[in-house]
Amino acid sequence: MTIPWLEADSEFPDVNTALTEEDGAAGLLAAGADLSPARLLMAYRQGIFPWFSEGQPILWWSTDPRMVLFTAELKVADSLKKKLRQINQNPHWEVRFDSAFEDVMRACAAPRKEGTGTWISEEIIAGYCGLNKDGYAHSSEVWLDGKLVGGAYGVCIGKMFYGESMFARVTDASKIALVHLVYFLREHGVKMIDCQQETAHLASLGARPISRTAFLEWIQMATQLPPISEWTSNRSIDQ
Repeated sequence: MTIPWLEADSEFPDVNTALTEEDGAAGLLAAGADLSPARLLMAYRQGIFPWFSEGQPILWWSTDPRMVLFTAELKVADSLKKKLRQINQNPHWEVRFDSAFEDVMRACAAPRKEGTGTWISEEIIAGYCGLNKDGYAHSSEVWLDGKLVGGAYGVCIGKMFYGESMFARVTDASKIALVHLVYFLREHGVKMIDCQQETAHLASLGARPISRTAFLEWIQMATQLPPISEWTSNRSIDQ
């Protein structure tokens, strides 16, 4: 089954035309166009995200169901709660937002322990760094003795956050970044984080699938709300 090819000025097709499991690529909607900040914002507002491997054209997806994390439903394991309490009292640790956005993206793009890389190309990095400069993309960063050891990044439009990727160079650093991010978002009225694809790891943190219809209804409301005016981290989390 074929999918539409997008030119620079093309609109996205209706997400309900995305391929299904029977087609062999569930959620694939279109290919082509570019990764400019304007195109990325257009995509996210419609519940669409880019995801492709090196050597492939830009591929656009709208999955059904959609994996999401309601910020009120975050699950924090007891061991992680203990670690969060410990670092709250340890000046060697620091959590920041948006102080090293590109560094976080490049760390997420680096090869993993199992020897595989990620889909985060130079083109992707350029597009999301553009969104960061425009105030739409943000990073949550964990620093240990002045070195970046973990982080997460994503896109925030209005009161909707779209998670993209995480990394850790020391144990639990990515989870620490995520917990701080979720607490910050919760405090600022963001109730849902888009996780895109269903995984056991995300489920263990409290994420769950919802229908594409429900997801689209939510983002149509949430993206119209006033954006978070200031991204400043508070390292102390009361667990």
